[in-house]
Amino acid sequence: MAASLFLLLDDIASVLDDVSLLTKVAAQKTTGVLGDDLALNAQQVSGVKADRELPVVWAVAKGSFVNKAILVPSALAINAFIPWAVTPLLMLGGAYLCFEGVEKLAHGLLPRAGHGEAARPHAPAADPATDMAADEKSKIKGAIRTDFILSAEIIVITLGTVAAELFGMQLAVLALIAVLMTVGVYGLVGGIVKLDDLGLWLSRRPEAAQRALGRGILRAAPWLMKALSVAGTVAMFLVGGGILVHGVPAAGHALQAWAAGLGGTLGAIASMLGNGLAGLVAGAAVLALVELGKKIFRKKA
Repeated sequence: MAASLFLLLDDIASVLDDVSLLTKVAAQKTTGVLGDDLALNAQQVSGVKADRELPVVWAVAKGSFVNKAILVPSALAINAFIPWAVTPLLMLGGAYLCFEGVEKLAHGLLPRAGHGEAARPHAPAADPATDMAADEKSKIKGAIRTDFILSAEIIVITLGTVAAELFGMQLAVLALIAVLMTVGVYGLVGGIVKLDDLGLWLSRRPEAAQRALGRGILRAAPWLMKALSVAGTVAMFLVGGGILVHGVPAAGHALQAWAAGLGGTLGAIASMLGNGLAGLVAGAAVLALVELGKKIFRKKA
């Protein structure tokens, strides 16, 4: 009886070692996507009132857990029954990311339709509290949508790492990656959005070194958020464009061959620029189609 128990414990330890090893390999492969995920989510929750930052991050994190609770079994089912559908679904998500990126650029660069509203003197004034609540909900929904696409890519990359393993091993590694990545990303996002509070607290400490550090953090925090905002938008094109390029084998191979010919760091930069350019073009095309569809729908209405 004791020998059987020891054998069972040895088997469990061996399985856990395998899960740990495969999870580590999958984590290494998804590092790039995780960096984009972090930048995008920090950007999505920026601009929220200080006392609402952590509640918003927590709301998005809960949405991320729901996303992964949907994605993990869905990925396993799709891989088991219709594996050919994985790439088209990922490309659809990539096109949406590119569309979101171009839409953000368009809103920042082009005049907004709302500018003409000042000409209507009798329009009732909006309630600032209602506007802030609506803006917060919009940010949360947008962040959860973006998280869904990035989570899908992480899950698919992880699934490719364990594709040759038994179903139980696939499920264990995917579940572990889902939990670790969500906790890690949103823990860091929560820390980033509260940097200014940390700086303020340190700037009021009695020690001169702590006060100097606090003032440095307070000066750096706005620049960090601006940098993350830019990085988040760029990440939409890099991730979305990368998904689209690699979803078309001929385009993916051509880009890889061109980048490999340049070699080293220059080749890696060229590959990123190629993905980004593809994402920008695809996003502009999708935005044009969406706007055309809106015009047609309005005419019919």
